[in-house]
Amino acid sequence: MRTTLTTSIRALLTATALLAGTAYGAEIESGHYWPDDAQLVISISMQFEATAQDPSDPGPFPQQEAGYPDTVAPTWYQYGMNEGIPRLLKLWDKHNIKVTSHMVGKAAELNPKLAKMVAEKGHEISGHGQNWTPQYSMTPEEERASYIHSADVLEKITGQRPQGFNAFWMRHSEQTLTILQSLGFVYHIDDLSRDEPSFTPVNGKPFVVVPYTFRNNDIVRYGGSSAMTAKAYLQELKDEFDVLYEEGKSQRRMMSISAHDRLAGSPARVKALDDFIRYAKSHPKVKFMRKIDIAKWTLKQQDVPTNPERVF
Repeated sequence: MRTTLTTSIRALLTATALLAGTAYGAEIESGHYWPDDAQLVISISMQFEATAQDPSDPGPFPQQEAGYPDTVAPTWYQYGMNEGIPRLLKLWDKHNIKVTSHMVGKAAELNPKLAKMVAEKGHEISGHGQNWTPQYSMTPEEERASYIHSADVLEKITGQRPQGFNAFWMRHSEQTLTILQSLGFVYHIDDLSRDEPSFTPVNGKPFVVVPYTFRNNDIVRYGGSSAMTAKAYLQELKDEFDVLYEEGKSQRRMMSISAHDRLAGSPARVKALDDFIRYAKSHPKVKFMRKIDIAKWTLKQQDVPTNPERVF
């Protein structure tokens, strides 16, 4: 009788936790949240998008008057391909870690040798649209054609067909996830709601969310009114790591970091990432994973939080 009652209470708690969007079974029972029994997984995104920008994009400079050629903004973007990506690739090699590169199709076309090098080093090639423009304003037909074109381009250049997706500034259309699912994509990252992977139902099937970040994101932290120095960003990454690492003792935790080609690839910022990676690796049971590997692992688990189906 006592065993039956205990089982019933456990089942009720589990059901309640799942309805609340948590995974009671994962936190209380298994204690095994990641491959190799990792306590915390870190996933780094390396955006490969510079040189695909609109010709009128001023970058970090004031907008110029119309009708005059911008002679400097294109060089700021070109830095991402000339210096940023090569420097970041050396950093990943130094630490023997693999990252996910969200790659704009046009940027890969303009820099094919570099795009191919990213794949040859074992990094994941993820979809980021064919052109560096919003997807949310496209018609369903335009959006589908764009993703097919981009996937074809990336596969031809890098040898990898993307299975993950990152929208322009993370904003989807009403049909984005349905289109991605129908094209064989496994996951997307444009969801900031958790510090762990989750499922979003699409046509009754789970579509994986491998969460992205706005706070550990260089494009946010190195620009605008809240701009940080590389040293301040390093400290914030360490503080974020400390909390997630401690939480990882009792629940599945993931830390996401964003590195954009022309931003994170500067010398001081690469040093900050280098220092952070060494700090993270000094702790036991920390694992760096590509997002496709996280997504495939997540699909095999039984204790994944499920988000409400998207309704627009």
